[in-house]
Parts: sequence; structure tokens; C-alpha cells
Amino acid sequence: MKIQKVTVVGAGVMGRGIAYVSALAGLPTTLIDVSEKQLLAAFEHAKKTADKGIQRGKLTEAEKLKLLDHLHTSKDLEAAAAASDLVIEAVPEKRDLKQNVLETADAHAPEHTILASNTSTISPTELGSFTKRPERVAVMHFFNPVHKMRLVEIVRGLETSDETVHVIQQVSEQMGKETVEVNEFPGFVTSRISALVGNEAFHMLQEGVATAEDIDKAIKLGLNFPMGPLELGDLVGLDARLNNLKYLHETLGEKYRPAPLLEQYVKAGRFGRKSGKGVYDYTEQGELVKK
Repeated sequence: MKIQKVTVVGAGVMGRGIAYVSALAGLPTTLIDVSEKQLLAAFEHAKKTADKGIQRGKLTEAEKLKLLDHLHTSKDLEAAAAASDLVIEAVPEKRDLKQNVLETADAHAPEHTILASNTSTISPTELGSFTKRPERVAVMHFFNPVHKMRLVEIVRGLETSDETVHVIQQVSEQMGKETVEVNEFPGFVTSRISALVGNEAFHMLQEGVATAEDIDKAIKLGLNFPMGPLELGDLVGLDARLNNLKYLHETLGEKYRPAPLLEQYVKAGRFGRKSGKGVYDYTEQGELVKK
């Protein structure tokens, strides 16, 4: 089976990034969201990302035109799913929301269509149970920013078929990604490690070990991380980070208990870049305000 048409559900940070790399790979891609404003913003973001790629010599003008020609937006999930070989769900980490998307896609997509989720924590076996095709359901976990990060973590559920994993590997490679195959377990591989590092950074900030800037600088320069854990938390969303930690704390134990300061930030509405303030303050353009 070869993937020819893709639907991505959710025009947030991850969804728009996945749609970008899919369309750039030459796959006709429809990005779905309930918000017309989100869809317009996602399309504009694709243009700006492509322009930056051209400026840096990573992309040609012809590739940008191909990208924009292959990227479509819609609010009609039913129609898009009916014409797709792969539906990638990238809505917020809320079980009932993901269930609704998968049930709708399952009801309208052709029998051969693969349903994938970009979840970082929820069980692919449980996600598969929301459909009548659990053998064609798996986690396809991308990383932010999607156009720069090379990995797709493929997580198979109890009934995920070998063929489904193989097809996801092929389409991931077509999108310019490398893959790892992971058996289902809470947090998979990357989320478990990232959650621990990010949570420990919050504990250090809370304890006054160092400033946020110096904690991030130490991790980047001393451990060769491309981004500090507090910067990364702001990028992915501190509310999303807190939700992941709560889930891992519930399933894997005490070492994942969220730092009190992280919970306090989220209660205050300090979610990171998307709210304009997290560990750091941001301008309207989303750039870090140096203190």
C-alpha cells in the first residue's frame, strides 16, 4: 500500500507542522480544524516557514510552490477522511477529543485507510478500540518543530499490524524523517525522558539553583541539547507538559510527580509561547524577550 493523500486533524503547532512536511513531500494534504482562524494562521505559517527555508538555502522557490499547491485546509473532516489513505490526528491531549476525531474518521474513511495519532502519552491500543480497524491504528509521534526534528516515533498497539507499521515507516521517510519502532508502554521512549528532564529543571528553578537562562544554557552547552528544557517547555506548552507529567505520575509512579512551580505557572495561565508568557516572556511575534 502506498500513501497518496493525507489528512491532518488539528491546526495547532504540531498539526500545522505535520501538514507542512507532508505537503512538502509532495503528498496532497488537507489540514482540518474547527476554527477558520486557525486554518488561515496555519497556511500563513507554512508560507513564512518556507520563506525562511529559502533564505537559508534549505528550500527552493519551486519547492515552496509545490508545498503550497499540495497544502489544503478544510473544516470538513468527513469529506477529507473519505478521500484519504492516512489520517493523522494531532488535536490536544484530551482522550474524549481524540476519540471523537478517530470515530468520525473511522466512520467515513475507506477500509484501507490508516488512522494515526500524534499523541505523546495515550495508549495506541485504547485509541484503536475507538475504531473498527484497530489493526490499522498506531501512534505516529512527531517532534516540535516538525520541519526541523528528524524523528518519528512509531508506537504499535496490541492489534497494530506489521503492514501498518511498514506503511508508516515508508511515508515518514518520504517526509524526510527517520523512525524508531516502540512497543506500547506509558510515555513511550522520548516522552518519559523529556518529562523527567523538564520536570527536574522546574525543581531547580523552584529551589533557586540557578536562573532559568543559566539552567537552559548549562543543559545546552554542557549536555549538547539543541534547546534548554525550560525553553522547550514554553515551546510545547507548559499545560501540555503538566498533563503529560500527571499521566506519567499516575501510570509510572512518584518520580514523575509534577514540580509545584510548574503547576503554579499553569494555574496562572502561563502556558509558554502560545499565551505570551511561560518561564519566559514573549513579544507579540513570539520571540523571547531577553531579561
